[in-house]
Amino acid sequence: MNTADALPTRCEVLVVGSGAGGATTAAVLAEAGIDVVVVEEGEWIAQGEIVPFSLEQMERQYRSGGVTVALGRPGIAYTEGRCVGGGTEINSGLYRRPPADVLDRWRDQYGIADFAPEEFDSIADEVEEELSVRTVPGAVTPSSGLLRDGSDALGWRQSEIPRWMEYPEGGSATSGRRRSMTETYLPRARRAGARVVSGCRVRRLRQAGHGVVVDLEVAGARREVLADHVFVCGGAIQTPALLQRSGLRRDVGASLAIHPTVKLSARFPDEVNVGDDVPVHQVKEFAPNLSFGGSASHPGLLALALSDEWPKFGQVVESWRHMSVFYAAITSEGRGRVDALPGFQDPVVTYRLTRRDRDLLRAGLNRLALVMLEAGATEVYPSYRGAPVVRGRRDLADLAARFSANRASVMTVHLCSTVPMGESDRCPVDSFGAVKAADRITVNDASLLPDAPGVNPQAAVMAIAIRNARHFAARRSGGRT
Repeated sequence: MNTADALPTRCEVLVVGSGAGGATTAAVLAEAGIDVVVVEEGEWIAQGEIVPFSLEQMERQYRSGGVTVALGRPGIAYTEGRCVGGGTEINSGLYRRPPADVLDRWRDQYGIADFAPEEFDSIADEVEEELSVRTVPGAVTPSSGLLRDGSDALGWRQSEIPRWMEYPEGGSATSGRRRSMTETYLPRARRAGARVVSGCRVRRLRQAGHGVVVDLEVAGARREVLADHVFVCGGAIQTPALLQRSGLRRDVGASLAIHPTVKLSARFPDEVNVGDDVPVHQVKEFAPNLSFGGSASHPGLLALALSDEWPKFGQVVESWRHMSVFYAAITSEGRGRVDALPGFQDPVVTYRLTRRDRDLLRAGLNRLALVMLEAGATEVYPSYRGAPVVRGRRDLADLAARFSANRASVMTVHLCSTVPMGESDRCPVDSFGAVKAADRITVNDASLLPDAPGVNPQAAVMAIAIRNARHFAARRSGGRT
């Protein structure tokens, strides 16, 4: 649905956002018999309608065409989905539960009540069944095999990461269909009676009596919806911004956590590029502090990875079929902020790397280059200004000596922790996401994760969102809101 006519004036629960948090919330609540409306700023784009990792996808499914930056030294590029299904429509589909010690740390340090590992694992089992989480059938893509082979040659621990993909019988690594929110939880929500309205930007929330007035902009016109309760699921950037615009600022947006990432491109004697897919192997020898993996290597994205030293590196883009892009990601000690400022439509995002973070990025890029050399790369092209071409181990010292995080293209696709949950005084929401300073408003997305989990956060987001939605539904059925 994509018209203002589909938007009601009243509902029991209004869910802001339709990604991993919002879609699961809507499905759980609608299936519990609650009248649910989901509003999404972007459009509904069916699977297969546009080419993955293409410029058209960047324009139609990413916020600001994928060009958003957290200010700092260095600035850190980040991506947000802006479409029905949110980030699940655009990410790589890799899935990994957070380690048990991470869940224990969250519970103990942030005072999260009733956060039993058995319940988390049970919900994760359900999610994995719904999303068809599995490894690829048959052989992996060439670039994934390179990560595996290079790390094996060094004796470093690596593994294939499962994906939430559905593969046809006899299919290959590139034949999967993404089990995103528009394929799974949103259809479930709609079958249970939920309405999904795209093209709606929520400006602010205002409590009024026994409900919440939601101020929206739809097709250029202002509208209001009165909801008994609002779940804010706009992601780790847009959720705190909406709360702040609604006058809820205390401890909101002040603890952004990410996985900072640096990249390199590597050229091999054989053709290795699969432009519309990503490698499924990751190197976890140095986890949780440092991980290696592969990125989308569409020719345009490859050119972007070479752009820091384009006069020196640019000519090799003609060999793109023999090249692929890889990354080193760290678990950062630094933190950032999200601030909604008067007169600005989008929030201002800032992030500060610590000295340890900078040193770890240098070490990560150096070790990643070594993996590529061991995998048979003839040249490695690091993504930072002033970088050398690495052709052998003797060049690694030069790579490390010239590296500076301030000259690197640092980016992230994992954003969380801007509205951490728990009973601790530093948490603006309780153990189930309810905003402490407001009645009838709950947060239920990546904002809730107390810190970056060291793995793709989607598994944690979905399991926690389902847990919180079930808690809400049980309390509501007992006559308490």
